[in-house]
Amino acid sequence: MIEPSLPDLVADHLAEPVVIPAGAARLSGILTLPPHPLGIVVFVHGSDSSRLSPRNRFVADQLVAANLGTLLFDLLTPAEAARRENVFDVSLLAGRLADVTQWLAARPATADLTVGYFGASTGAAAALVAAADSAPGPSIGAVVSRGGRPDLAGDALGRVTAPTLLIVGGLDTAVLELNRVALMQLAGIRQLAVVPRATHLFEEPGALEHAALLATHWFERYLGAPAPAAKAVLT
Repeated sequence: MIEPSLPDLVADHLAEPVVIPAGAARLSGILTLPPHPLGIVVFVHGSDSSRLSPRNRFVADQLVAANLGTLLFDLLTPAEAARRENVFDVSLLAGRLADVTQWLAARPATADLTVGYFGASTGAAAALVAAADSAPGPSIGAVVSRGGRPDLAGDALGRVTAPTLLIVGGLDTAVLELNRVALMQLAGIRQLAVVPRATHLFEEPGALEHAALLATHWFERYLGAPAPAAKAVLT
């Protein structure tokens, strides 16, 4: 296993609060762009979370330090999030993610950047559905799932051609098995990375750092590079 060696956190002044239209909703977000970003990673939080998720913000800081732009945003408005069924409506969440991706494509500062998705928990399913259904909009360069539920993406898994990395804690046994099954259903380059001795929230010492390093390497490899022509051999 790779031992993480991560750069210092990025300066706060790079972060820009934004409001993103998504149908009738207005979604709060935090957009961070280094001077010459390789690409941009959109974060898709899980249930009972938001753009302020400390775990996602930690990973986002590491990506910005590696010259990748990031966007953290609320998938639902406060009123929508109060309705429990919305929190687990993968179709609704994937639609919001598609709207946000189109918004990035319309902004001069981000229009030319290849987009990646970083999904956590149920947000990973929404990321995979949005990646599968991205045509005719901007193509998705890469997807990373941290402790995700790709099984909730259903039949969309077979249409995901973006290189996809599934990161799971070694002690998160039930979710690990779900990810193993989902891995074989993905259509493109895919890999499962297991972080030893980590549970679902990666709260153990060094676990989140390890996951952040794996995600950073994946996005560095696939964002801003030509689309891969064929599947990689799974390792």
